[in-house]
Amino acid sequence: MSGPEDVELVSVTKKYGDVTAVDAISLKVAAGQYCCFLGPSGCGKTSTLRMIAGHESISDGDVLIGHRRVSDTPPARRGTAMMFQSYALFPHLDIAENVAFSLKMQGVGRVERRRRAAELLELVSMTDFAERKPAQLSGGQQQRVALARALMMRPSVLLLDEPLSALDPFLRIRMRGELRRIQRELGISFIHVTHSQEEAMALSDLAVVMKDGHIVQSGRPREIFNRPATAFVARFMGGHNVLREGGRLITLRADALELSRATADGRPAKVREVEYRGQQVMVSLSTEAGEEMSALLPERRFYDAPFTPGEAVSVAWRAEDVHELSAEV
Repeated sequence: MSGPEDVELVSVTKKYGDVTAVDAISLKVAAGQYCCFLGPSGCGKTSTLRMIAGHESISDGDVLIGHRRVSDTPPARRGTAMMFQSYALFPHLDIAENVAFSLKMQGVGRVERRRRAAELLELVSMTDFAERKPAQLSGGQQQRVALARALMMRPSVLLLDEPLSALDPFLRIRMRGELRRIQRELGISFIHVTHSQEEAMALSDLAVVMKDGHIVQSGRPREIFNRPATAFVARFMGGHNVLREGGRLITLRADALELSRATADGRPAKVREVEYRGQQVMVSLSTEAGEEMSALLPERRFYDAPFTPGEAVSVAWRAEDVHELSAEV
């Protein structure tokens, strides 16, 4: 593999006619980082990934990989590789030849390209499937093959466009671990687009939240989750209550709330709904002021003295758990 390289976006803009999909965003992904772009559909994250890859032209600004300006460089000469949401394996070729296809196009002999393919199939734990056809593999196995194929040209940056979205939830969790393991073993930069907050928090060193073509917050996942910059980030990441207190807009993590039977202490509320989530129970609440809140309680504690819909409760929290927001959007 090539050595890891920084990826830098400098005021990158993408317009489709009169529509601005990405609006002058700037970001630096350090060499060897696992970066996840996340946000709702239409926020510009996939357009950004495709501009880094060279599959979309840049309307304005620059993309730098290492110390090279690559804004006008063809995709094959950028040192990047793209793993698409659709794995697009060749049905008539066996797995080894699927992985080695780019080498075949370069005129590399069969023995050498299958040797190289074998190295990558070992990396993704698919050695025993080298002679099978794609139709004989599960979705998760096809995903591993597509990953090996993307790595064949030894990129310094691997770009992943929602690579886990087609997998069932159990396999998605397993493959998250595999992606992180492979990224650490190779030491190269991964830039991964997802709409899943859980996926981004599990995988990334650097998480980048986008909205309406802008980066609204970037940083380590724990930092973003605990200290969201705006109400949008707090709501999008989930697990937060957004409240107005004395003219301030604040967040409270749902697991920071304490519930008790109605007393003079705390904020009066009524239980609207109880949702069992295995290790935790989500209790939805309405306060007397008309606010909607959620409390996330450990399962055992909840069932020691369960609350029921319609029951009056008191809600309390510690002052140090309050985080003031800088903006609503």
